[in-house]
Amino acid sequence: MQDRASSLKHLTVYHRRSVYYWGAQEVQPVDCLIDARWVIPVEPEGKVLDHHSVAVNEGRIVAVLPTADASALFEPRERVDLSAHALIPGLVNLHTHAAMTLMRGLADDLPLKDWLNDHIWPAEARHVSAQFVYDGTMLACAEMLLGGVTTFNDMYFFPEAAARAAVDAGMRAAIGIIAIDFPTTYASDADDYLQKGLAARDAWKNEPRLSFCMAPHAPHTVSDRTLERMLVMADELDLPVHIHVHETAGEIKDSLSLHGVRPLERLRTLGLVGPRLIAVHSVHLSTVELELLGQCGASVAHCPTSNMKLASGFAPMAAMLEHGITVGLGSDGAASNNRLDIFQEMRMAALLAKATTGNAKAVPAARALTAATLAGARSLGLDKEIGSIIPGKAADLCAVRIDGPSLSPCYDPLSHLIYAAGRENVTHVWIAGALQVRDKQLTQIKLSELGKNSHLWENKIALETEA
Repeated sequence: MQDRASSLKHLTVYHRRSVYYWGAQEVQPVDCLIDARWVIPVEPEGKVLDHHSVAVNEGRIVAVLPTADASALFEPRERVDLSAHALIPGLVNLHTHAAMTLMRGLADDLPLKDWLNDHIWPAEARHVSAQFVYDGTMLACAEMLLGGVTTFNDMYFFPEAAARAAVDAGMRAAIGIIAIDFPTTYASDADDYLQKGLAARDAWKNEPRLSFCMAPHAPHTVSDRTLERMLVMADELDLPVHIHVHETAGEIKDSLSLHGVRPLERLRTLGLVGPRLIAVHSVHLSTVELELLGQCGASVAHCPTSNMKLASGFAPMAAMLEHGITVGLGSDGAASNNRLDIFQEMRMAALLAKATTGNAKAVPAARALTAATLAGARSLGLDKEIGSIIPGKAADLCAVRIDGPSLSPCYDPLSHLIYAAGRENVTHVWIAGALQVRDKQLTQIKLSELGKNSHLWENKIALETEA
């Protein structure tokens, strides 16, 4: 009885929302029991649980408890031994253009304006189609899954094709209803963008792993009228607003010239600066703007690698956090990064915060992991469902093997996750309890088919680019 009481005490501490049965039903059947050397739940931030197990049933976390107690309380259909691993929540890529994976390395070492105007937009005009978006998004999903990413927030054309790819890949995704005030192969004008985007949402809104965002591209590409319409739709449909803002100093200079105010102030006067806002990049922020974003409950999608590669600057992550802004991490598209690697973004975010502030305590490892998980989920309005290893939440999980020459010895697994480990150390990934990566191998996506499609697009784009 003493051992049972001890087990129950552990369950009470870690699983206040779970229900357990004693007496005739002392052993509870579950789909899976994951035994890990360390479980890092993210809630509470910085907590590391040694030799703990996570019980999963019907796609949800049932319990987090000491491994020594697990066998007495649960009868799993499958048991996974992760004796050299840290088990963390699935990573959230808060900003990407997934289909642009097919343009990886197409136009490197250029500033943003030249990169977009002279290379990316012309290439998109020639090649982007529903099939391009599906194939590119499938390729992106494979890369992200192998790197521990379970959720991505997408902004691109043909969102219905991106939604179909995410579902086929088994991923969780927030699909952007994009709008730009100029024609593309996807839509002729702002009204057409919105009509098609809303139709995509209507077609996929009942898919449990999909959510949606209003996704005006940027203040400099979207008119006041379109921004106001999208805000009304966001309010009516209860959706976040996902938009590039203050990415470059040139963007701010142009806005001052055309509108007489900085882009964020223009968005504020239109009513878009509030708790729905996911402000992507936000590299150039004044103290007043930091205070505004913090006071209104807005979020920022921080993309440190893309910001550096395009020479956009260093976003003030530490100051954002000090002002109460929710900061998640994004990769941006593979055309400007060139990796969809949230492990890299965690490391870059932490190191840049220290280097730019002169404070080694800025953005510690625990905070960087929170940015890559729970903060991203919160920005998307999904924090009650994902982002931490808490009973009742969906079992979106990532296992990282921490051993071998590059990761030994290990005094602090949380530190290792940010400063030493990488996506190459990810071995298992679950989404809603379904195993999507097992022993570094994708279970649902066929790499041979992806490779074939990728080479076809490579040959086509390279041939037309040279011509």
